[in-house]
Amino acid sequence: MSNMIRRYGAPLTLLICLLTAFWLLMLVIVPNITLLESSFRPYLPVADIGGPKDVYTAANYLKVFNGAVDVSFLGIDFQLPVHVLTFTLTLFYSVVVTLICFMLAYPLAYFMAKILSPRSLPTMFLLLFVPLWVSEVLRAFAWWIILALKGPLSWALVNLHIIDKEVRWITGYNGVMIGLVYTYVLFMIFPVYNAISSLDSNQIEAAEDLGAPWWRIHWRIVLPHAKPGIASGAVMVFMLSAGSLLVPSILGSTTSQWFTQTVQQWMLDALDWNTAAAYAFLLLLMCTLFVSLVMKIFRVKLSDIAN
Repeated sequence: MSNMIRRYGAPLTLLICLLTAFWLLMLVIVPNITLLESSFRPYLPVADIGGPKDVYTAANYLKVFNGAVDVSFLGIDFQLPVHVLTFTLTLFYSVVVTLICFMLAYPLAYFMAKILSPRSLPTMFLLLFVPLWVSEVLRAFAWWIILALKGPLSWALVNLHIIDKEVRWITGYNGVMIGLVYTYVLFMIFPVYNAISSLDSNQIEAAEDLGAPWWRIHWRIVLPHAKPGIASGAVMVFMLSAGSLLVPSILGSTTSQWFTQTVQQWMLDALDWNTAAAYAFLLLLMCTLFVSLVMKIFRVKLSDIAN
C-alpha cells in the first residue's frame, strides 16, 4: 500500500482501492451470497414464495444423493448416487486434463523461455494466441467435425493405412478431454513460461558443466523454481475445466455427463433454480476445497499463485 501511495499518490491509490473493492463486492461477493441464499430455499410456485412454506432447508443439497447406479471399480461392484458419480467423474477428468495440459505446456514453456531466440518469441506468442481469437463454441464445433466418425481424422488415418476403418473418437469422455485440453492449455503455458523465464540461466549452465543429466537439471532446478507458475496454471486449468459447460455439451457422448450439465438441467429443464443454485455452490465449494488440499500437499501458498 505504501508503495502505491508513493507511486500514484493518496487520492489515486484510494480510487483504485475503492474500484477494486466495488468490483469484488458486485461481481464476486454479492452473486455468491445470492447463490448461497437461493440454494437453501425450496422450489415453490410464485404464489407460495414468501409464505409459510418458504423456509430455509437443506433439501436441495440432499437431492445429490437421490437415485443410484451400479458402479464397478477394480472388480468391486457397488451402488453410487448418480449425481455423486457425475461429480466424482467431473473432478477426476478435470485432474486428468490438468495433468495433460502440464505435460504439453512444460516442454513448450521451457523452450520459449530458455532456448528460443528473443527475435522469434513474438512470432511464437502470436501463433499461440491465434486460437483465442475464435470463440470457444466454434473451437468445440471444429473438434466435433474433426473427431466425427466420417470426419477428417478418420479419413486421413484410413487413407494412410494406419487404421482399417473409421473410428468413433467421441466415446466416453475422450472428446471432452480433447476439447478441454485444446481450450485451456494456454492457461498452463503462460504461467509456467513466466516462472521459468525468471530463472537465472547460469544455474542451468553450472549444472551442465558439473555433469548433471538433463532430467536432474529439470527435477532439481527448473521444476522447483517454476512451482508457483505450475500451481497457478494447474488451479486455472482445473477450475475452468470443472466449470466448463460448452465443451462437454458439444463434445460429450451419450455415456458422458459433466456436473455443469446437471446444473443446467435443473435450471432449464426442471426450471428449479434453487436446486441448480445448490448444485452450483456445491461444485464451487468442493473444487475450492480440492484445490486447497492440493496446494497444501505441494506446499504452495496462495500468494505464490497470485504472483
